[in-house]
Amino acid sequence: MDPVDIMLNQQNVIPLYQPVISADTQQVIGYDVFPYFKTTENDLEPIAWFFQDSSIPEEFRMEINHILIQKALDYYFEQGNRSLYMFFNYDSQIILKDRGEGILNLLQNYHEQGLDYDKIIIQLKDHFIAEEIDSVRVLFNYLKSLGIRVALDHDGLKNGNLERLAYLMPSIVKIDLSFLNREGLPQLYRDIHNSLTLLSEKIGATIMFKGISTYSQLHHAWQNGGRFYQGSYLMAPQRQFVEPDACTKIIQRDFQMFVAYEQKKIKAQIDMATRINEKLKTLLAKIEINNNYDEIIQKVATACDDFTFRIYITDHTGLQLSANIEKNDEGTWELRPESRYKNWSWRPYFFETVARMTIEKRGFLSDLYTDIDRNEQIRTFSYPLNEQLFIFLDIPYSYLFEQEGLL
Repeated sequence: MDPVDIMLNQQNVIPLYQPVISADTQQVIGYDVFPYFKTTENDLEPIAWFFQDSSIPEEFRMEINHILIQKALDYYFEQGNRSLYMFFNYDSQIILKDRGEGILNLLQNYHEQGLDYDKIIIQLKDHFIAEEIDSVRVLFNYLKSLGIRVALDHDGLKNGNLERLAYLMPSIVKIDLSFLNREGLPQLYRDIHNSLTLLSEKIGATIMFKGISTYSQLHHAWQNGGRFYQGSYLMAPQRQFVEPDACTKIIQRDFQMFVAYEQKKIKAQIDMATRINEKLKTLLAKIEINNNYDEIIQKVATACDDFTFRIYITDHTGLQLSANIEKNDEGTWELRPESRYKNWSWRPYFFETVARMTIEKRGFLSDLYTDIDRNEQIRTFSYPLNEQLFIFLDIPYSYLFEQEGLL
């Protein structure tokens, strides 16, 4: 379709509404507005490309977007449910260039008719250059002071600068899952999205996952702190608003399966931690805990050969006192003295884990993380030898893969 056709037939530009579902109420709490062009009475064509084409003059794109927003807000008023949120996409450069005047002038007319600014979410892509960031923050703060919420798109790995998000402090962080593999979700993205979730909690932002087209993507969104969900797996864009509970059954069904799956994983981890605790307790009772740290790890390696590939001992400050004992490619244990006197206090959760081991007198199984040397997902089991010494057993991916619920 030619952009000129759209400009000459503006009456055929219509909004479609994709439901946004809240995880806590499991109901539709609002709608993301998508631009379509009516080619015939029953034939609609998406025209999101029109607003992304920088060769089309800004004033044309803004004019069509305002027509779209007006039609959506007119329909919103007709429906009479003022508790719903309306999500509108807007051009980042246009809103920055006119300091939001265009969209605010449009919304002001509806505000005078009773529109609550708090129900409006302006969605922007982080296409701002570094020199614009201060101006963007001022604009965001101004919009938020009026009650308008700002959602910033995080498209996959792009625009992933956490410092920018922390500085701009959007109301909502939108994460697009549509680019991910239809079924598999690499651990890399889980780690990134987990970091985004933690940051969002600190700055008071809500996580919203869009582009959800599969069960596994919804599971990913649920696991990573998503409060709002949208995507074809739940419901495609519609010409009208739907009932608040239109997606409740599928959400409730899937949430029950998610919970059951997570409970199964937690039980598997607890069972494994219990087995290793009992094994080490029995083994270490027969071993003299002295300064011959390499001898200790050699004995532990022999006894725990079936589930670990690397063992070492540190003190309570994180200083490694033993060598590493590691399996080589032939499965034979080798001492690697070059690792002695490394310090691991910088590692996340080190002191928290040491404190828990000291107080509870038992070992703990870590979360999955990527081992730098092997470039694979592993877990580490930490166990207290006494109040000053701690032994660490690294568990390889191959073993975890064979055990249900440990990946």
